[in-house]
Amino acid sequence: MLTGHERREAVDVVELLTSELVANAYRHTKGPASLRLTGLGDGRLRVGVWDTHPHIPAPFDRPPGEWPPVAPLDAVGGRGLLLVRAYADSWGGWSLGAGALGRRAGKLLWFEVASG
Repeated sequence: MLTGHERREAVDVVELLTSELVANAYRHTKGPASLRLTGLGDGRLRVGVWDTHPHIPAPFDRPPGEWPPVAPLDAVGGRGLLLVRAYADSWGGWSLGAGALGRRAGKLLWFEVASG
């Protein structure tokens, strides 16, 4: 998709960061998830992943500049969202709450990369 829109320079970063968000949604939630790519007017690309769990995970639960402890060297996980924070131009997350009538509204995690 990015190549078709002449955004070849962003493919590697977007692919890595998107795979981290999607893998976390699959690994840590039950139920549906969705992915949306949005081209913004100034050449930025926003990638958003929604899932059914309302909890915003670390490090997305902390403001920019405040980093959580790094995973131990022998840990098999715990670095994916740190990659998003390190390589994206901007990022964030919104808890959409528990939802009404027992439906899970979930959360949206997103990141943006600039053009060129």
